[in-house]
Amino acid sequence: MDAATPLTSVALLALPGCTSAATVYGFFDALSGTRRDWQMLHGGAEVASPFRPLVVSRDGGPLRGANGVTITPDASFAGCPRPDVVCITDVMVAPDEPLGDRFDAEAAWVRDAYGAGATIASACSGAVLLAHTGLLDGLDATSHWAYCDALSARHPRTRWHPERGLVMAGESQRILMAGSGVAWHMLVLALIARFASPEEAMQVARINLLDMNTTSPLAYASLTRGGLANEDRAIARCQQWAAEHYARESPVSQMVEQSGLPERSFKRRFTRATGMSPLEYVHTLRLEEAKQMLEAGNAPVEAIAVEVGYQDASFFGRLFRRKVGLTPAQYRRRFGALRQSLHGTR
Repeated sequence: MDAATPLTSVALLALPGCTSAATVYGFFDALSGTRRDWQMLHGGAEVASPFRPLVVSRDGGPLRGANGVTITPDASFAGCPRPDVVCITDVMVAPDEPLGDRFDAEAAWVRDAYGAGATIASACSGAVLLAHTGLLDGLDATSHWAYCDALSARHPRTRWHPERGLVMAGESQRILMAGSGVAWHMLVLALIARFASPEEAMQVARINLLDMNTTSPLAYASLTRGGLANEDRAIARCQQWAAEHYARESPVSQMVEQSGLPERSFKRRFTRATGMSPLEYVHTLRLEEAKQMLEAGNAPVEAIAVEVGYQDASFFGRLFRRKVGLTPAQYRRRFGALRQSLHGTR
């Protein structure tokens, strides 16, 4: 990351007795690992996340979360740098339980942050506090299905949609809310898509197996993990060549020629350096490119097969299913829709 590029500051609001440590630190980990973890898993140069997450509370002191876990904030309201984003991850209160004045200080701080230009986000029952700020008056909103009836009765000027997984509302769509099921997973991906890029949100989704459906973990895996980080320079040169020419006919033979090594020596050294045979490595490059094409467009599967180097579309389909755990059509339906929704949060 360019040192001159400012980090996106994300304040994760912690409430005493009402915040789940798992959700707060789940957000923290996903944001901290953006860009950094993908590069690490692929052998790239060390890079920093474009986000600066901070756990923030009223006084900055340690507090007990909803399940008794101690949460240690990074800053108080007074000591928190001006945030670009404020996240209310959840509020562990019963749907019909009024907040009273317990969190008036938090509501005021959220209102002030919004007035200063911050994006405000809430996950699941975090809508309880967000509605308490008054910022949702006249807007569409969502929350966990178990909370929407009570929220609708308490805040009738807000249009509640328990059926919607993600709602963007307000001036410049600076209010993002995630409801039931998708909850914080979809919200953190939406924030990454908006403030970093949809592609990096997809990377976080795939690394962390984030999806709203039951899907084989293979479908999220980046097949080319391992990158170019090995000490065998001849093999690294061949990996670089393969990354640019994987769709050619007989790529393994051409890599042998590129290496200047006897074929047996090349295959032995390649497997030792990458953990895969040269042919398996080419397949992984081709399938990874096919996954990107399936996510991003509507080209026929047969055309994608040819584009990445397979003249036999049926062979491509069988190989894809064996390696990915889904057929190409199933993969497109699942991840094409996710990519499209992430682009929609920009």
